[in-house]
Amino acid sequence: MLFFFACVALLIAGYFVYGKFVDRIFAPDESLTTPAYALQDGIDYMPLPKWKLIFIQVLDIAGVGPIFGPILGALYGPVALLWVVIGCIFAGAVHDYFSGMLSLRNKGASVPEVVGEYLGMSARQVMRVFSFVLLMLVGVVFVLSPAKLLNGLTGIETGWLVAAIFAYYFLATILPIDKVIGRIYPLLGALLLCMTVALVVALFAGGYEILPNLDVMTNVHPADKPIWPLLFVTLSCGALSGFHSTQSPLMARCVKNEREGRSVFYGAMIIEGIIGLIWCTIGLSFYNSPEALSAVISAGTPAAVVAEVSHTLLGSVGGALAIIAVIVLPITSGDTAFRSTRLIVAETFKVEQASTVKRLMIAVPLFVLGYVISTQNFSTIWRYFGFANQSLAALVLWTSAVYLAQRAKLHWIATIPATFMTAVCVAFICNAKIGLNMDYSMSVIVGIICAVIAFAIFLIKFGTGRKSGTKASA
Repeated sequence: MLFFFACVALLIAGYFVYGKFVDRIFAPDESLTTPAYALQDGIDYMPLPKWKLIFIQVLDIAGVGPIFGPILGALYGPVALLWVVIGCIFAGAVHDYFSGMLSLRNKGASVPEVVGEYLGMSARQVMRVFSFVLLMLVGVVFVLSPAKLLNGLTGIETGWLVAAIFAYYFLATILPIDKVIGRIYPLLGALLLCMTVALVVALFAGGYEILPNLDVMTNVHPADKPIWPLLFVTLSCGALSGFHSTQSPLMARCVKNEREGRSVFYGAMIIEGIIGLIWCTIGLSFYNSPEALSAVISAGTPAAVVAEVSHTLLGSVGGALAIIAVIVLPITSGDTAFRSTRLIVAETFKVEQASTVKRLMIAVPLFVLGYVISTQNFSTIWRYFGFANQSLAALVLWTSAVYLAQRAKLHWIATIPATFMTAVCVAFICNAKIGLNMDYSMSVIVGIICAVIAFAIFLIKFGTGRKSGTKASA
């Protein structure tokens, strides 16, 4: 139990100590007019209170990741808790902070435009396609997964639930951000946090042995899957997730003052880390062994673990509320995934979005495409999501490092996690059956070599803090 509270304390301390350090390096300027005022359109750009921004950002970035990922990560043992803490403080929160703050400094631009600003036009074009595909997959999956959970809870036919969720997504995509998202997210966020805390309190009070195994050096995965690199791809949202960079610009368009950035972007990731820490602890403590946890996952999905844990610890009513709180996560990420896609398309083709007709011109085809995708068996494509997600995280971290190096600031806060994740992603795709299916040892070596090469290229091109044709100002 003390180990759990120590981990929570470290995450909170990370916000106040390392988060403040990162913020000081970026040097937010409260005298600058933010996009919320400079480009205010009453639709996507408008000032919102900081407390609302934090709640919205937490739900935007979460999805089912900080629950399902830590449950799957728990199969590797308590080392997953360390990755949540270390990854969240030094990688995930840094990634989220810079994806939000760089958007702020670039008129609320979406991630493809931000990456392109610092890595060039080729990177911008690749990111436009990459982000569009990633967000469409996320949006569709976050229709199907909550529909199935609601079907198990209510008995309503899944098809009707899918239609209802699609209808909500459509409204949330085209209406002003303060009309739906700004009004209901704070309530849903409060429900999520209350039920998550209720679960961990019930676990502690229920006579369960909390974290019975604290041997972080031993891999206990029932299928003997290697910790490196799989843990760092499997457990993403609770520690580091590239998907977050597609969502941060939504709030960058609503921030009143750059000084709010640490709370909204770095702080929201710390909150998600605590949620991930709780669910990882539940996975390690509720079940007698990794094999028992794996059996429940294999018989269903991590959703089966959520249902069993919620009903056992909180009873029928409390369990239902806890499951609803979990259902909130994919729904509140799915709607903003479609909204982000609309904005990326609008930026790509230079279509202003103050007009309802022009928003519909983009949104209607998007949802038609989303419906078509939802009827297909795209499980093979989705298997690449983990790799694509963490590759995006690495790319955004490299972008952040370039931004800092060009201004002769301490780029190491982004360079180190970027190099680490480059090694993870390359090793994963080299070894995975969906990738190159190389020998494990060789995959690890190739991953390390590629990371070293990427690091060396960065130092050669940007390590001096100079790059021709690039301004070194804010």
